[in-house]
Amino acid sequence: MYKETLVLHADHDWVKKDGTVAPAIYYSSTFPAQDSAEFAEMASKPLHSQYYTRYGNPVHERVKAIMAELEGTETALVTGSGMGAIATTLLALVSAGDHVIAQTRHYMSTTKIMDEMLPRFGVEVSIVEQTDLTAFEAAIRPNTKLIMLETPANPTLVLTDIAAVTELAKKHGILVVADNTFASPLNQRPHDLGVDVVVHSATKYLGGHSDITAGVICTSHNLAEMIWDTHTSIGSVLSPMDAWLLLRGLRTLPVRMERINSNALVLAEFLENQEEIENVYYPGLVSHPQHELALKQMKGGYGSVIAFAVKGDYAATQRFVSALNLSLNAVSLGGVESLVVHTAAMWEGALNEEQMKTAGIPPNFVRYSVGLEHIEDLKADVLQALKVL
Repeated sequence: MYKETLVLHADHDWVKKDGTVAPAIYYSSTFPAQDSAEFAEMASKPLHSQYYTRYGNPVHERVKAIMAELEGTETALVTGSGMGAIATTLLALVSAGDHVIAQTRHYMSTTKIMDEMLPRFGVEVSIVEQTDLTAFEAAIRPNTKLIMLETPANPTLVLTDIAAVTELAKKHGILVVADNTFASPLNQRPHDLGVDVVVHSATKYLGGHSDITAGVICTSHNLAEMIWDTHTSIGSVLSPMDAWLLLRGLRTLPVRMERINSNALVLAEFLENQEEIENVYYPGLVSHPQHELALKQMKGGYGSVIAFAVKGDYAATQRFVSALNLSLNAVSLGGVESLVVHTAAMWEGALNEEQMKTAGIPPNFVRYSVGLEHIEDLKADVLQALKVL
């Protein structure tokens, strides 16, 4: 089934149950049983959709049906945020005495989990250069339980060779988790390349309208039950209303991604030709050092995010970002509108100097998430903003 059809009909069983064309919102925290036997079954069955909304909800089920199909996994879970998905997955799959391998470049909150939270709970973490497969191999220990990937990485758009890492991991019985937020399941399917658990901040492309925070975990039935057990204890619950908004966002994901991919590639090529720009990093550019890898594993496109460095210092970069009119100076990405951040200003509030250096974030770095505006308007806006440099 084509993706455009899938996002409209993968949850078709619930259309029959609800008896409506537009999905119903089950705004109930709890659901009644007909008798004590049914209650016992509801209370003991993992991922039950009509027992207690912390355990599951019918609107969650519709999102899960679509996301599992999009990522090619057996099932999915939903959480209250992308970090809820990542933290829940990691805490469910590792224990004190285990060892985790992570990349030098991750979203800042994932970095903090690796550097601070997991070690506090007795989990050892090794940080490796994600472009170097031998670094992953050298880091493996007898107690290595999990490898955490993020590709393209936030905010530098460095890629990880997913198939090569998963092949290595399987030889040693190691689980692989991949954050697929920056790609979206329309551009990249990590599970097809051997990843065991795919996580998303659904706040971004999947919701697509900057009006929810949500997370998704796509995996096998067995791993889903393990993660769900931790999820119910942590309580990173997605509200029925936010699940409904996420479901609505998923319906238009293919058409939005087509325009976003096109706009971003054109704008990245445009930026490369501006003398005020020092470097442009976008996997779709031939100049990207890992463009061949992008062609191999990002089959649908390269996403909304362009990273670039302006010719100037921290203050000059702030002036440029402030001079943009169409691109809102706000965090997040993957929405219908373009968003821009001065990356160093955003990251320095969460990471220390050493972590910033490891993540490869210089003072003149900009992260630009391209939206659905007309490309000529975006180009004109960038041109007028560059005049402040």
